[in-house]
Amino acid sequence: MNQYTWVGLDVHADSITAAIFEGDREHAQILKLSGDLMKVRRLFRRLTKKAPVKACYEASGAGFVLHRVLADDGFHCEVVAPSLIPRKPGDHRKTDPIDATMLARLYRSGHLTTVHVPSQEQEATRRLLRLRYSYQCYTTATKHRISGMMRHHGYVFTEGKSTWTKTHRRWLGRLRDELSGPLQTALAAELEHLEYLEMQRSTFDAEIERYAQAEPYRLPVEALCCLRGIKTLTAMTLIAEIDDIRRFRSPRALMAYFGLVPMENSSGPRERRGPITKAGNIHARRLLVEAAWNNRHRSGADLILKRRRQGQPPDVVAIALKAQHRLYKKFWRLDHRKHRHVAITAVARELCGFVWAVLNAVH
Repeated sequence: MNQYTWVGLDVHADSITAAIFEGDREHAQILKLSGDLMKVRRLFRRLTKKAPVKACYEASGAGFVLHRVLADDGFHCEVVAPSLIPRKPGDHRKTDPIDATMLARLYRSGHLTTVHVPSQEQEATRRLLRLRYSYQCYTTATKHRISGMMRHHGYVFTEGKSTWTKTHRRWLGRLRDELSGPLQTALAAELEHLEYLEMQRSTFDAEIERYAQAEPYRLPVEALCCLRGIKTLTAMTLIAEIDDIRRFRSPRALMAYFGLVPMENSSGPRERRGPITKAGNIHARRLLVEAAWNNRHRSGADLILKRRRQGQPPDVVAIALKAQHRLYKKFWRLDHRKHRHVAITAVARELCGFVWAVLNAVH
């Protein structure tokens, strides 16, 4: 261990604080640098002349830029998970030098958990998919505002049972033409904003579909679409959030990454399990739960699924058929004795295992 120089970095947008331990020394050298990454590179080059350098910093809004810059120069720098850093309950002092020193000490002793760093292309794909979800949330919020505004002013849609159908949109269009004054201005602005959001969302969908049909996404997307409840958007999100499926050695490891495994507080003969941890990737977990709802229906002949499975490897189709029957039975077996949301979560967890199996089958 004493042959390395250990560096803990506390990274901010405009400053970087470095705590440097040479070998087994107890006291760190503290350096405060500007946000210029060239200065960090020069520091590492100077330290490497004495001994090999091992460095780490917390995952944050700074992203993986510093990691990539140092990795391109051949330096060892890892990104650690902030939520898994051991902390003393009674320690209430927090400064940049203290944080950097703590990171260097814990990294040297092997008590830190590193995170997977995606490639720039993978990270950009994640950004596009998450942006599309943000626009979906904006669209839903705008629809709620429009409905609430009409309801508060006494305009109730009675021409159908469902809202935001073609009939409902024509009714809103007529109201926009008939109203006058501030209410007409507000409604026109909201409808115009809704049209813009839906247009942007459609643009994102077209781009995502284009990327899904190109390499390296085409084969895994087509394979995942064999599973019931999963289409292009869900498949692309799962692939982007998982990245390399081979870093998960078992289906349970992927379930834990998505936060779908139950909490446990067992001791001695007592076993106590609670709700799911929700400690993992929220974007993929949300989509898996949504996909699980599709598996509550009887697994009969499905023309759309048969078309998706045409031309796919036999082992992938076999996994999809097994999932189609097993998830349906699991849902109804649990639905009779537990809350429906608990049953759906259990189905989502098992669906995650089938996702692991399908992606391993195509790699």
